[in-house]
Amino acid sequence: MSKLYKLLILSGDGIGPEVMDEVIKVAKCVEEKSDVVFEIQKDDIGGAAYDRYGVPLSDETLAKAKESHAVLLGAVGGEKWDNLDFSLRPEQGLLSIRKEMDLFANLRPALCFESMVDASSLKSELVSGLDILIVRELTGGIYFGEPRGIEEKSDGTRIGINTQSYTTEEIRRVARIAFELASKRDNRVTSCEKSNVMESGILWREEVSYIHKNEYPNVELSHMYADNCAMQLVRNPKQFDVIVTDNLFGDILSDEAAMLTGSLGMLPSASLGAFDSNNSRKSLYEPVHGSAPDIAGKGIANPIASILSFAMCLKYSFNMDKESDLINQSVNKVLSDGYKTADLIGDDDKNLSTVEMGDKIINQLKQNF
Repeated sequence: MSKLYKLLILSGDGIGPEVMDEVIKVAKCVEEKSDVVFEIQKDDIGGAAYDRYGVPLSDETLAKAKESHAVLLGAVGGEKWDNLDFSLRPEQGLLSIRKEMDLFANLRPALCFESMVDASSLKSELVSGLDILIVRELTGGIYFGEPRGIEEKSDGTRIGINTQSYTTEEIRRVARIAFELASKRDNRVTSCEKSNVMESGILWREEVSYIHKNEYPNVELSHMYADNCAMQLVRNPKQFDVIVTDNLFGDILSDEAAMLTGSLGMLPSASLGAFDSNNSRKSLYEPVHGSAPDIAGKGIANPIASILSFAMCLKYSFNMDKESDLINQSVNKVLSDGYKTADLIGDDDKNLSTVEMGDKIINQLKQNF
């Protein structure tokens, strides 16, 4: 009997619906070739949700997300909603779903396909074979700490306030995921913070060290200040295996690492929660790129990051490692054959639309099966 997996598709804004259409086609291909059934629901998040529901994430949509085995998200945001109150902006929908589903660990791989080496801003010898995984704490830190806001003093001066805070358990649980993933890769973790100037950084270093000593002593652990890590990523990126860091620094470092690979349109991500009593966990998968409203509707968006996000979903949520690897291999083969979308460097004679790239990957995937 086929396994049933419930998927919630939140296409979002801008190019989100276009790239997610290709993900659904890939899911159908995997369904045909494997002993699984994907029960797919669709709903809105971000600006599209505001237009439909008056909020960037409705209670009904959140309930659907919590009932699903995994959530696949396109992108949120756009100038159309820039003048909304801060609490109603599209990005709040994304922050809210992560918080409400307790998705505390964000996985951002920076993998440079050999066919993309020349597209990187760094020399080819620095990025050829690059395979980094950044594990970012996602539901704590300065993005959620209290107090926060903008206050006006008696003299008319305004002050913006955000609070960086972390608890023992918030740090330990994301550290465990980093060590566990490293044990299945090159067995090395670099923990990044600013313990030289921040008390939260001191606590971060102490708690990561505690988990290392007591639970993962066989994994190599090193510590690095976040600003030095930013420099080292462009100096010698292949020195890293798994990087674990807090919400703010992870946001910055993962975007920097993304550009080492040649294009934001190529990079997936996963956001994971804790395992429950049934040995499953809430999860959300999304491309790193934004909503790109300037090219929305033109049919030229790169769907690869979204397709690779679905490959991560198969791996981390459904234990379908074989199918996940086949998708990655299919993407690599299509790129190696010279096919590209408008955002990639290559032969313009092999330039494909969003739909054509999706179809090309699916055709290759069918061959690989």
